[in-house]
Parts: sequence; C-alpha cells; structure tokens
Amino acid sequence: MRMIIAAALVLGVVQVQSAMAAGETATCAPVSDEQVAKLFDRWNGSLATLSPQEVAKNYSEDSVLLATLSNKPRLTQEERIDYFKHFLANEPKGQIDSRDIKTGCNWAVDTGTYTFTMKDGSKVPARYTYTYEFKDGNWLITSHHSSMMPEKAAAH
Repeated sequence: MRMIIAAALVLGVVQVQSAMAAGETATCAPVSDEQVAKLFDRWNGSLATLSPQEVAKNYSEDSVLLATLSNKPRLTQEERIDYFKHFLANEPKGQIDSRDIKTGCNWAVDTGTYTFTMKDGSKVPARYTYTYEFKDGNWLITSHHSSMMPEKAAAH
C-alpha cells in the first residue's frame, strides 16, 4: 500500500512540475456532466438559427470536424461554415439517444448516439464524439466526429 501511495505522489509531483515547466496554469474550470450536456444543447440550438456562422462559433479555431454527411475533414472555420451551409439546408434537429460524458481539467468528452430529424421528416441516426476545451473563458469544441450508424448506412 505504501508503494502505491509513494508512486501516486511521485506521479503527481512530476505532473505538476511538467505543467509548471511548460508555463501552464493549474487552474481548472469546474464542469459537471449536466453542463457538458448543455454544450450539445447550445450547439443544437445554433443549428436552429440556420446560420452556419452561428454554428461555427461553437468550434475552436483549430478544431477538427469529421461530419456525418461529408467525407472531407473540416479543419478551418471557413471549411466548417461551408459544411454547415449545406447541412442546415435540411433544417436538422438533433436529439441525443445515448451518451457517456468524461471530464477533466479544462476538458470534456461527450460521446454517444444521436438522431437528426430533417425538415422532410427523414431521420439520420448517427454516433458522435465531441471533445471540448475550456479556453479564454469559453467551452469550445476542439473535435467533433459524427458518422451514420453502419447498419443504416449499409441500407442506403
């Protein structure tokens, strides 16, 4: 038991020293699972504006978007805005079907399944992962991967 405690202490000291050497702050923004879930609600609400620019505001400048209905990785705000111009034409409304949230110091991951209902009534079930980072006082998406369910995609 003493060995485990000693190892944990050494590991903790090494992590703090590494952070200090890198000039990082040890201040962590508190975040709950409910708050992370609301980040999806914020994103989903921005879809309802039908403004690609409003949706893009949820993403950090260096975010990666691997979108549901595109084969092209979107690495810039311009590329994300271009994707959402086309996606928003369908007036999508997302609903979470299942999720698992993990949080840490200034980061969060929300992963699971959701379904988009389009204006024509069609539904697109997909799986997703959003990673978030607390930066400059805001929680922003740093990566967003979404893909149609393989069983549904194979049927198309």
